[in-house]
Amino acid sequence: MALFAALVTTLSVALVLPGAVRAAPAGRTLNLVAFGDSLSAGYRLPASAAFPAVLERALTAKGHAVSVANAGVSGDTATGGLDRVDWSVPDGTDGVILELGANDMLRGTDPAVTRKALEAIVTRLKARGIPVLLAGMHASRNLGPDYTARFDAIFPDLAKAHDLVLYPFFLNGIVGDRTFNLEDGLHPNTKGVETIVAGILPTVETFIDRIRSRVP
Repeated sequence: MALFAALVTTLSVALVLPGAVRAAPAGRTLNLVAFGDSLSAGYRLPASAAFPAVLERALTAKGHAVSVANAGVSGDTATGGLDRVDWSVPDGTDGVILELGANDMLRGTDPAVTRKALEAIVTRLKARGIPVLLAGMHASRNLGPDYTARFDAIFPDLAKAHDLVLYPFFLNGIVGDRTFNLEDGLHPNTKGVETIVAGILPTVETFIDRIRSRVP
């Protein structure tokens, strides 16, 4: 993703071309959007225990002036996300944490379809000057080596092609561990969300640094 600036003059802001990334003054609260499915929405959890809220508190504790909006929709696929990205990510958003793909994998969707939809989401956000942190997903190994290889490659490939900050696996540290998941074994419980946030936090901080420092 293209990323941004700490200080620009009024004139330079006026001359930014379409698709260029807007400046983010160092002292201003950044508006991030967690755009994803049930994993980020907080399935069966109170809003205060969902990923966006827990991440916002963790970032605040580290001294970052950031708000994290919850734009997660349970059951959403990458294609579903593409259908709603324009209205789910409002103007004034400084960055998006894109977390989609798990439902595609669970449904056995052709990885080419998932890749195309995710790339279209990234492209639309770039056109609006909004950078993306891409949260990766891994396919279940029982889907076979061909599917697994094709699906898993989506996220590093897109990150490389579009210069995105990448967190390789959103569920790192909690998969298969009942301590961190609800009874369904698929969705994180409160401990699981806290573990996800602890894992992704350094990557989000890198993302924030890029937002604040990159000159358009």
